[in-house]
Amino acid sequence: MPAITLPDGSVRSYDKPVTPAQVAADIGPGLAKAAFVAKVDGRFVDLNTTIENDAQLALVTRKDEAALEHIRHDCAHVLAEAVLELYPETQVTIGPSIENGFYYDFYREQPFTPDDLVAIEKRMHDIVDRDEAITREEWTRDEAVLHYKKTHEPFKVELAEAIPEGEIISFYRQGEFLDLCRGPHGPSTKSVGHAFKLMKVAGAYWRGDSSKPMLQRIYGTAFAEQKQLDAYLHMLEEAEKRDHRRLGRELDLFHIQEEAVGSVFWHPKGWTLYRIIETYIRGRLEDGGYKEIKTPQLIDRSLWEASGHWEKFRENMFTANAEDDRVLALKPMNCPGHVQVYKQGLKSYRDLPLRLAEFGSCHRNEPSGALHGIMRVRAFTQDDAHIFCTEDQITAESIRFCDLLKSVYKDFGFEDIRIKFSDRPAVRAGEDAVWDRAEGALRAACDAAGLETTLNPGEGAFYGPKLEFVLRDAIGRDWQCGTLQVDFVLPERLDAEYVGEDGARHRPVMLHRAIFGSMERWLGILIEQYSGRFPLWLSPVQVVVATITNDADDYAAEVAAVCKAAGLRVAMDRRNEKINYKVREHSEAKVPAILVVGAREAEGRSVALRRLGGQAQEVLALDEAVNRLKSEATPPSGQS
Repeated sequence: MPAITLPDGSVRSYDKPVTPAQVAADIGPGLAKAAFVAKVDGRFVDLNTTIENDAQLALVTRKDEAALEHIRHDCAHVLAEAVLELYPETQVTIGPSIENGFYYDFYREQPFTPDDLVAIEKRMHDIVDRDEAITREEWTRDEAVLHYKKTHEPFKVELAEAIPEGEIISFYRQGEFLDLCRGPHGPSTKSVGHAFKLMKVAGAYWRGDSSKPMLQRIYGTAFAEQKQLDAYLHMLEEAEKRDHRRLGRELDLFHIQEEAVGSVFWHPKGWTLYRIIETYIRGRLEDGGYKEIKTPQLIDRSLWEASGHWEKFRENMFTANAEDDRVLALKPMNCPGHVQVYKQGLKSYRDLPLRLAEFGSCHRNEPSGALHGIMRVRAFTQDDAHIFCTEDQITAESIRFCDLLKSVYKDFGFEDIRIKFSDRPAVRAGEDAVWDRAEGALRAACDAAGLETTLNPGEGAFYGPKLEFVLRDAIGRDWQCGTLQVDFVLPERLDAEYVGEDGARHRPVMLHRAIFGSMERWLGILIEQYSGRFPLWLSPVQVVVATITNDADDYAAEVAAVCKAAGLRVAMDRRNEKINYKVREHSEAKVPAILVVGAREAEGRSVALRRLGGQAQEVLALDEAVNRLKSEATPPSGQS
């Protein structure tokens, strides 16, 4: 008879099989009411699942983070039930939970409209209020296929027929709605709660195959509590306001067009911003002991074959045929080229660590549907570097890099950083023993650096484990940017060596590392982080000198010259327009500081300083104003 071990280590023994719901009731009525699903020996199950043997049991309530995925899955079923009640001619297909919500795919000849979504959402609330019990049923595959053939549901027939013969199939029933599903689910529709919202309708091919019917995918989101839903919807509203594509257009930073899909046309202001960031990080790297290099764009396929990238990334590589029938590839990453630089001249252990950095222009043939403004492009520049070191130097170099990375992020206003440890993927290069060494070395470095990490299983690079640095921005979104990878494989494949203290030849370890990830994506993140209102040191135009009357034109030119001599990025506005119009226009362009000058300011060699977002102005002597702005515009960490 089962002995049930709870998370606190206590054990409850039963003289017959028991369900998680019964255990919850034994513990107390409060837990029995709050329990949503259960975890038995690490596997999520329904509360009514029978436990026949000794087991570890954790009861999951709606408020537990682990419940959210299941709440969203339940919500997808409630969505499908609502659609069938309102539009019974519709065929249901699949409806999983996803990051930030759920969706369900439907086949229906008439498109769903925004008004339909309103009606469907209202019916979903009605279904929740009905408190319909959600129960699990087990059928054979043949029973499932026969059922769906009788109800004329070819999509479900296809799903059922794909299940191996002899395997038990689970269905879930709530009210009149029945769906093929692995589960688990909560106890009733009421347990889903009302903190959900339907978001949009999109097209989706059945099974992701463009040769198959087009379905209508209704997306929704759901949370355990209304305040969480409200916060999420507010974040989406803020994200829309901060969308880098819209701000990039409004602030005249860049554009993208069909003739160069996935590539960025940088405008003067945008390229100024790009160069500011490039100059900043170049200075940080120089201070950190990195040596900058530049490697070719087109490299013969033989090098990519030797490195293993040809087999792994071939479908994402752009290629060109040379006159001598050689196949060249535009580099999708910089690593093999850096090994070639390392190999020029025999290295000694005294030369290590050797830190090689490159603003490497890369190209990847990303699917058009995956492209997103400047966040996901085909042509991009990585702030890439590779550290060639001995195995004994891995920890020190990792700590050194992590300190640099955190300092850089802080300079840009990011201090909430999460770190994921990504271990060996299913498809990889190198023997397990090599991976054991690489993973052990990276874990040891994390421990020595005092880094808290969460495991991201199977997401390492094909040549080594990696750390992924995730930033949380001003509105609570997470961005994966920096990486650090420990690689024992590529130096072996590309025959990199150094002469050790013992006089013998050894393989260096290669640490792949990036801080921004790509310049383009980093700029997109910054645009959204600051909502286009960059701090003074980052702003493409830091100061505008605006005249009140034409009588101040000559003085405005003098003020601008003084600003420029002080290293400020300055523009003049001597148009014959009212000063309020000029101020409003430059405020909309998010210029941090406006120096207003008229006849009075010219006579007193002063300026009226107006700050972005402020209503008041401060009259200052010209030199004082410029010195103050110059001080505020100094880049963090002393970089210029």
